Amino acid sequence: MNALVPLPVLLPLCATGLSLAFGTRLARFQRFISVAVLTAVLALSVVLMIAANRQGPLHVDLGDFGPPLGITLVADRLSGLMLTVSSAVTLAVLVYSLGQGMSDRDKETPVAVFHPAYLILVAGVSCTFLAGDLVNLYVAFEIMLVASFVLLTLGGTGPRIRAGSTYVIISLFSSMLFLTAIAMTYAACGTANFAQLATRLPELPLGVQTLIQAMLLTVFGVKAAVFPVAAWLPDSYPTAPAPVTAVFAGLLTKVGVYCMLRTETLLFPGNRLGDLLLAVALVSMIVGILGAVAQTDLKRLLSFTLISHIGYMVFGIGLATRAGYSGAIFYVVHHITVQTTLFLVAGLIERRGGTNELTRIGGLAKAAPLLAVLFFVPAMNLAGIPPLSGFIGKLGLMQAGVADGGAWAWVLVAGASVTSLLTLYVMAKVWNLAFWRAEPPDQAAYGTVLEDADDTGDDDTDAGPDRMPGTGDEGVAGLPLPAGQTITASLHGRAVTTTTKPPRAMTAATAGAVALGLAFTVLAGPLTTFTDRAAAELLARTPYTQEVLGP
Repeated sequence: MNALVPLPVLLPLCATGLSLAFGTRLARFQRFISVAVLTAVLALSVVLMIAANRQGPLHVDLGDFGPPLGITLVADRLSGLMLTVSSAVTLAVLVYSLGQGMSDRDKETPVAVFHPAYLILVAGVSCTFLAGDLVNLYVAFEIMLVASFVLLTLGGTGPRIRAGSTYVIISLFSSMLFLTAIAMTYAACGTANFAQLATRLPELPLGVQTLIQAMLLTVFGVKAAVFPVAAWLPDSYPTAPAPVTAVFAGLLTKVGVYCMLRTETLLFPGNRLGDLLLAVALVSMIVGILGAVAQTDLKRLLSFTLISHIGYMVFGIGLATRAGYSGAIFYVVHHITVQTTLFLVAGLIERRGGTNELTRIGGLAKAAPLLAVLFFVPAMNLAGIPPLSGFIGKLGLMQAGVADGGAWAWVLVAGASVTSLLTLYVMAKVWNLAFWRAEPPDQAAYGTVLEDADDTGDDDTDAGPDRMPGTGDEGVAGLPLPAGQTITASLHGRAVTTTTKPPRAMTAATAGAVALGLAFTVLAGPLTTFTDRAAAELLARTPYTQEVLGP
């Protein structure tokens, strides 16, 4: 069974080579490779999660070189669960992007480089969850950075290049800080292996331990987009294509949260910086949700809710109790799915209404009832309406805070309650503006744009691939458009073809993501039991170190 551990990393990397070799000459085969490999990675992840739950952590030393110089990969309950959820989400987003490509007739995304870059991103994410040492974790971050920059700048428009540059600069800064922390750790302990560090770090002077811990938390805080190192996120993610934004927002920020969980429990037990983490969690919750309240652009609004809800997870980590870690793990799993789904729905809204600007769209509940359902369910889940998994996750974290009983814990419980109410307000605002109210007279487009004769790039920050820059008076907004049929009209002298028929693959992928989020509600009992056992394993530390170093 241990031989399966490297496969979630190796399979996507091997598939990347095949995908690059075929390129656009055999585009269908390129798509088949991506879907087949991600399906295989999902199946492998489920097997590893079940095996780790029954047998304890699994590990493999690549090339049979053990620590401190070898590359060690470890799959325990936490990494198995994260692998499974991330694989399911990346597969759903891939299907969505394929549907978008077919609907757009491959004019915008995905393009030939999409599949190789996406597979490399999946390999980097899997490597992060399986990494058994700091150096391998750093390599996984760099793999994700390279793939992320390619995906963020797909289409080559000005806003995407600028957003990608900001993302790269921030990521390079955190990479340099990460390298410095690794060098200091290796110089002090003679190893970067997690299991060996778990036994050697406590022997260092307290000041050195705290300095290394603070540096690693800063690096992972940038990845997780916690306040005050989250300013880059609302300016970077919304400009990317919809499926890219979805997988970045839903998954990549949780990589940082996972790294916090792993290092705080295994390397720095004792919760020395617990109060700092609780303060960061509180400010992230409040500042993030207040930023969302002020937004009228749907993608930016969702980006700010993302920052806010990362605070819930940091809340659980800061408590450093079994209940806190269990609540944080549950909330991470729930939030990956829900946040990804909302960004996928945002992409569908942009196609249906022609823009993500909430003040310029409306009437979607009547015009697109299925789209309304696909938004309403995850929106209520994010807000924490009972009995959905968002409510269960928040309740678990608040119970952990009450059980802690400290002053900071009570403040966080109050902050989490206020944030939950404000999240409900934000989701209700989106619902009222985009779905419930009547269609505004200057609705940008009516229907999904299939073909635009003047398909040149532009630098409009609000322009998605389907945006109609005109108004209803001169565009196709005022034309009657029978359901399921297409119509061609003149817009600024260009021939534009639209349809009200929703893209099937995109809708099916989004519906699958909604169903996955609901599954966490139906399976809340077993999932809570699993996360509790994962939290106990993290706190025990012994199963992990004995598996890697031997009894």
